[in-house]
Amino acid sequence: MTLTFISKEPKPSFWKRYGSIIRFLISIVLLARAIRAIDWVRVQAAVPTIDWKWLLLSLIILLISYSICSQRWAYIMQAAGFKNSAMDYLRLYFAGGLINQGLPTTLGGDSYRAIAAHRILQKNQAEMTSLPYSFFGVLLDRSMGLAGLCILGAIGIAVSGSVLGEWVPLLGLVLLFVMLLGTIVIAIFLRWRPSQKIYIKLMQGLKIQHPLAATEATWGFANLWWQLLVAILIHCFALLAFWACLKACHVDAPIEALLIGIPALGLLMLLPISISGWGLRETSLASILGLWGLDPSLVILSSILYGILILISYLPGLPRLIQKG
Repeated sequence: MTLTFISKEPKPSFWKRYGSIIRFLISIVLLARAIRAIDWVRVQAAVPTIDWKWLLLSLIILLISYSICSQRWAYIMQAAGFKNSAMDYLRLYFAGGLINQGLPTTLGGDSYRAIAAHRILQKNQAEMTSLPYSFFGVLLDRSMGLAGLCILGAIGIAVSGSVLGEWVPLLGLVLLFVMLLGTIVIAIFLRWRPSQKIYIKLMQGLKIQHPLAATEATWGFANLWWQLLVAILIHCFALLAFWACLKACHVDAPIEALLIGIPALGLLMLLPISISGWGLRETSLASILGLWGLDPSLVILSSILYGILILISYLPGLPRLIQKG
């Protein structure tokens, strides 16, 4: 007599089953809240006078910014041994960004980038590389982007935090010092032999072989400062792109307001609570920039235009997404 055991697959968790629906509903609720705060008389008067040249400038800035992002990622991946061409990484970055426009976080697009970069290398060069290593390269790229965002945010708090309280600029300086010190500590950690061995052993436990090359290309002393400058520059481009959207709607926003608003928005959008930041972006910027007396209705209109331009700027990735193989 033979006993057959049928293993039952575990049921997916509640969040896994309904998470996307919940995030979609949160986006709708946040957008509805933002729309309800709009003074439609002001918006109706502003829409016919939108200066499209500023929107075109914003789009160009976004395209330049994402192109620089793709080449930073390419540099890290090539240092790791993924010798795909710069154009390959450019296409994959835009394709991944386009995927993220329908998702609550960047994980979907980042996963696509890692898997596609690995497959291209395997197909074109027949080299044996680790898929976890490809994900590791994407993670390093994101870590440097986050560092640049936090440093820019600290600079913003130091420069214009007085609107939040007299003690806030000092907090910004302290945060800036701590973050810069932290980057130096990381670089020293990568240079010191005993810590190198610990790091390599830890990464190998995660099936990431030879992690030092990619890590030093990102956080090593030889690359750290220019990597940080590029990361900050990329977020400054985002700031300028949104500033151009405000100008298109005839809103004169002080740069010091955006130095707090844009980094704060970037950190908030890391939370998986809305679809591609819709709703969260509009309500957050209206609240933050309102501290400088900016019209919330026009800020929300500018934010919606900014979100549309982000989507358009990633459209060059569409051919890569529909490409077979």
